[in-house]
Amino acid sequence: MTTNSNAPTPAAPTGNSDLIYQLDDTPAFAPALFAALQHVLASFVGIITPTLIVGSALGLGAHVPYLVSMALFVSGLGTFVQAKRIGPIGSGLLCLQGTSFGFLSVILSAGFIVKGRGASEEEILATLFGICFCAAFVEITFSQFINKLRKVITPVVTGTIICLMGLSLIKVGMTDLAGGYGAADLGALHHLALGGLVLGTIVLLNRAPSQVLRLSAVIIGLTLGFAVAWFNGRVDFANMAEVPLLSVPQPFKYGFSFDWIAFVPIAVIFLITPLETAGDLTANSIISKQPVKGPLYMRRIKSGVLADGCNSAVAAMFNSLPMTTFSQNNGVIQLTGVASRHVAFYIAAILILLGLFPAVGAVLQLMPKPVLGGATLIMFGTVAVAGIKILSEAGLHRRNVLIVAISLGLGLGVAGVPEVLSHMPDVLKNIFGSPITIGAFSAIALNIFLPDEQQEVEEDDYDPEAHLHTVLQNRQDDSVDDSSLKSLGRDLTPDARTS
Repeated sequence: MTTNSNAPTPAAPTGNSDLIYQLDDTPAFAPALFAALQHVLASFVGIITPTLIVGSALGLGAHVPYLVSMALFVSGLGTFVQAKRIGPIGSGLLCLQGTSFGFLSVILSAGFIVKGRGASEEEILATLFGICFCAAFVEITFSQFINKLRKVITPVVTGTIICLMGLSLIKVGMTDLAGGYGAADLGALHHLALGGLVLGTIVLLNRAPSQVLRLSAVIIGLTLGFAVAWFNGRVDFANMAEVPLLSVPQPFKYGFSFDWIAFVPIAVIFLITPLETAGDLTANSIISKQPVKGPLYMRRIKSGVLADGCNSAVAAMFNSLPMTTFSQNNGVIQLTGVASRHVAFYIAAILILLGLFPAVGAVLQLMPKPVLGGATLIMFGTVAVAGIKILSEAGLHRRNVLIVAISLGLGLGVAGVPEVLSHMPDVLKNIFGSPITIGAFSAIALNIFLPDEQQEVEEDDYDPEAHLHTVLQNRQDDSVDDSSLKSLGRDLTPDARTS
């Protein structure tokens, strides 16, 4: 079946069935700004949370306000590049770039490796950003061959790795909910009550009939938890006067350093995230009534993944964590009926302005650990479930079950019993001590070694719009689930599917 830009896009069971503004339309200021604010609201927590977690876990407190500012700043730059399309870089779609949760576990692992050698906070950051800058070129290179490696990086591999990402991070979320690393009263009832309030608020708002409330559930839950903590005297604004008025972006402010041992796990994730990006861009194309086959579609996929890699390199240069294309914003396009890529320029301007004022990061740094933990526990669990969805769609027949079982067993086993590597050389111990790395290598190796029992699906018989229609009809609400879009898009991408 041939899909063209004029073909009708299947609608969700309820909600917008037609786009008010098409991809290349230019909305007036008011509707464009309103749509942009909803995109920012849907993605704000996702952009800043990885930085808050890394800063907290690695003890980088003094640098967190600046790091949060830079996360917002480079998200704005990345969003502009992705939508504007500068030369071969950028998909030209209404896509929002933000800090990737997928890298969180390997970033923390690398940070602890460097910190364990007695490095200062500045040296830790110099190494992290140096590694991420170099590793971004893995994705930049991969973007040009994404259609050639579908036999190696398949849904069963990506599903296993994404599942490991979520499962390995749940401990971080639960520790924060209980009071945070090093807390003398870890697990105290007042910590659990505060974290439970945030978690419960998010759950209740996700049952609300209003789609706006559901999209805002996490940020409302965090705001409520922060307000309750402030009312109970657990938030101290005394040091806010010392926060500078502006954050000036400085390339490699903390220097540039490199570590091969810490580089390998991060490079592995840079091979996985392009497939998620391809899925997000495919889902975005369908929602925006754009082709999902043919040369224009493939150009968008390659250019979008290339933009992800380039934006991640720029993010590292400006002292922020790797970038990825956010999927939750596809739901905002359905909600608003606005698919115009010109809205992304407003989004970019808002994020850049927020990033120039470090007071935003300074206030967020004051957020008590249980408040953050109540939200991140759900986020990390959702990552694991997204991996499970991908695995279920890939088919859990005998071969895939064996791949998943061994890879999860090795990854979680090393995380739970790190002593199993105690007699290995330090180089191997540090590389394979990451559950993501050992699980990824295991999944890739087994996927190559074990013969595929499934019959190849003919792409000419595959109807992506019918598939999307079926998925949407099976949903009980009128929103598109983030992880569903990622896994759905991965199915919809012929060059990212496996036999």
